[in-house]
Amino acid sequence: MREAPARTSEDLRRTLARIDGRGYPAYKEIAGAYDFGRFVLRIDHVQGDPFASPSRLRIVMEPGRMNLPAWAAATPLRRVATADWLIRRFDRAIAAVTGGGARRGSGKSGLIAIDRPGQEVLPRTACVVAEGRVEVRFFAGLPAAGRRVLGKQAMEMLCGDIPQLVERALVLRPGDEADLQRHVNTVEDQAALREALAGLGLVAFVGDGAILPRESGVSDRPLRGPNVVPFAAPPSLAVEIDTPHRGRVRGMGIPRGVTLIVGGGYHGKSTLLRALARGVYDHIPGDGRELVVTDPTAVKIRAEDGRRIEQVDISPFIRNLPFG
Repeated sequence: MREAPARTSEDLRRTLARIDGRGYPAYKEIAGAYDFGRFVLRIDHVQGDPFASPSRLRIVMEPGRMNLPAWAAATPLRRVATADWLIRRFDRAIAAVTGGGARRGSGKSGLIAIDRPGQEVLPRTACVVAEGRVEVRFFAGLPAAGRRVLGKQAMEMLCGDIPQLVERALVLRPGDEADLQRHVNTVEDQAALREALAGLGLVAFVGDGAILPRESGVSDRPLRGPNVVPFAAPPSLAVEIDTPHRGRVRGMGIPRGVTLIVGGGYHGKSTLLRALARGVYDHIPGDGRELVVTDPTAVKIRAEDGRRIEQVDISPFIRNLPFG
């Protein structure tokens, strides 16, 4: 159900005009909920200083006002995927509306930001899709000159930029539903692959055509270019798994037990291991690892650098040590 705030967007405008030029703590007066018609803006926390952590805000909407199809929230998995899709749209809309982070005064004045997701699709508090309700939670730096309220600039941000963000990111237009469907289908296919592993005696699956290399050592985005080699399963480990949207998918199945990966330098051993380690998570369309899934209970273990070991038999690993 829609919340029933006591104030409207016009009340917010009047309050900002009244406190213009006053000390920054006057912003505390705008905390609360405001009805903008299509959505409700909730100002949950007002920062005490322009240099402090930004204020915390929420946009609350009914799915019908977003043109959000009912199927997008029909299951818990779809709700997570839909929320992830909305967060990414909101993040892109911020860059378009604010010109990439334009400031409006001192400190963090004018900043609008949302928790930016990586390549994985995960439950996040930045957006919650629930029964009859969608919330988008973000940060905003309320404008100030020194430590004085800039009411006009705050009005432009709260009553101008935020409604634009809603229209760009949260209201679906023709063609948007197909993109959302692709996003949700990709996540559902990964979940189906992961659920099929145990019944096939597998701990992981790497689909044919997967792009495992990353852009760089500090980037999780896929490597692109004519020299990128898509993954192809060796015949000895090839299996096929049915998915609800892609249909039957062929790839390499890694069986339960001990699997040894060998090869020369720069042949992709670590790249494959990193992809398998991240396979416990779903990935967005276009990541390259949409068909790489791992048993959800899997964990990555590694040796601790510099750890002292004594009185342990390591002969199964090393037999001939130099200098005796």
